[in-house]
Amino acid sequence: MARALLVLTTADSEDLAKRLADTLVKRHQAACVNIVPGMTSVYRWSGRMKHDAELLLLIKTLETRFEAVSATIRELHGYEVPEVFAIPAHKVEDAYLRWIVESVTGKG
Repeated sequence: MARALLVLTTADSEDLAKRLADTLVKRHQAACVNIVPGMTSVYRWSGRMKHDAELLLLIKTLETRFEAVSATIRELHGYEVPEVFAIPAHKVEDAYLRWIVESVTGKG
């Protein structure tokens, strides 16, 4: 059975977030991308503390599509090191998993 994956990434603008989401879904690399606005990221970069407004993208896909999703994020993203963080889904409702499979295989 296919294994679902939740991939997280961030964007510094709504335009980038929508471009990433649209491209991932159009390329059948993701079944769905949720864009969550209003997030502040606190991190250290180049030895300095940063506090940046970002949007969180929740990308629903399959483990077999991780490399393609990661490549698309790197292709379109403006960050030197974009976040690409995957969490395996241990339990997914059967009908939802079928929809993910159909969506990313182009059969849906």
